[in-house]
Amino acid sequence: MNWEQLLSLRRKGDTNKRIRKEQDETRLGFDVDYDRIIFSAAFRSLQDKTQVIPLSKTDFVHTRLTHSLEVSVVGRSLGRLAGKRILERHPHLKEVHGYMFNDFGAIVGAAALAHDIGNPPFGHSGEKAIGEYFKNGKGQEFKSQLTDKEYQDILDFEGNANGFKLLTQDRKGVSGGLRLSYATLGAFMKYPKESLPKRPTNHISDKKFGFFQSERNAFSGVANDLGLIQTRDGDDISFSRHPLTFLVEAADDICYTIIDFEDGINLGLISEDYALEYLIKLVKDSINTKKYNTLAYKEDRISYLRALAINTLIQDAVSVFMDHEEKILNGTFDVSLMDKSKYGAQVKDIISLSVEKVYKAQEVIEKEIAGYKIIADILEVYTDALVQKKENKASNYHNLVLQTLPEFYRRTDVSLYEILLNTCCFVASLSDSSAVHIHNKISGKQL
Repeated sequence: MNWEQLLSLRRKGDTNKRIRKEQDETRLGFDVDYDRIIFSAAFRSLQDKTQVIPLSKTDFVHTRLTHSLEVSVVGRSLGRLAGKRILERHPHLKEVHGYMFNDFGAIVGAAALAHDIGNPPFGHSGEKAIGEYFKNGKGQEFKSQLTDKEYQDILDFEGNANGFKLLTQDRKGVSGGLRLSYATLGAFMKYPKESLPKRPTNHISDKKFGFFQSERNAFSGVANDLGLIQTRDGDDISFSRHPLTFLVEAADDICYTIIDFEDGINLGLISEDYALEYLIKLVKDSINTKKYNTLAYKEDRISYLRALAINTLIQDAVSVFMDHEEKILNGTFDVSLMDKSKYGAQVKDIISLSVEKVYKAQEVIEKEIAGYKIIADILEVYTDALVQKKENKASNYHNLVLQTLPEFYRRTDVSLYEILLNTCCFVASLSDSSAVHIHNKISGKQL
């Protein structure tokens, strides 16, 4: 892969190539990507979606929105630092084509901003709940009517694939979704493969999947334009990652490792004593002990340690990226940047403690259980109404139910696969509170 092609400013529908030197420096195309994402309805819904603690009433606990903003900030720093070193190593990118180190920061920042845009309510349990409905719930009756890949799309419903769909899908009068640059879409594509075959290799990009069958052609178009290396062909297509995807992933890894740990301490689920003990190797070269000892409040002490730890991991991730740039460009770098971090042991210890004390906390488990029931019930009501409508068997009740769906999701003049997938995507679009509200309505608990 080559950087000039990977930094494509092209958008869907373009007839002419966009030249970097011809860009308006006051508002670059990559900056436009960030703006379009942040003003989108899908992004706004993240303000009430679970990061770790579902339906938390505590102001300082992160939602998907605050998490995404923080990942974007970290991603922007990673991109700028890496971009500066890439331009030093490949000076023609600047001298001939006009690329600047801020371009890399803008691409990674925008992709990082969107990285959770397709996630369902109730955190990662929301993805599992959708799949569970089709695996063991009433939805399994549709298996025989779908292809293997179509069924796998909903069985392993994936927030990353839904995110790509949201960013690129055509709507009536709107072609290409948000029409982001291909560089940003490429950096966003964390798992550039179909839902089948599942985990064909141990390569990090094969861990999950990144597009539904409905976006197969759109995905291939972006990947081919960027010059991503095709790793399978024929009936099963997949590609190597865009190199900047590794920085987007690192930004997410850094934030959830350190900030979920911080949330756990602020919630009282993790003792503050663990903070310095677990972070000391990350901050020992940068901590100002005198300043730390003057901080009277726990939140300020934790915030200070968090900032230092994140900065340490940013610097380390960029070093790993540059050390392995050649492998990353030829598609043979097969793990995350954090897996190669010299602080890998400390990161694993922090994540293990967060899993034990935060992710498995009673409050989290109880609300995830409720999320399974809520999502299954909503899926059952809407899939039944849509399928009955498609088969001209809809009752008055079914027609009333359909009136509560946004118009975009009411279509029945499409395949069964598209109806089921669109219903899953509707459920995924709901905030935690909206899902609870709809469930109360359809259950007759609220008028």
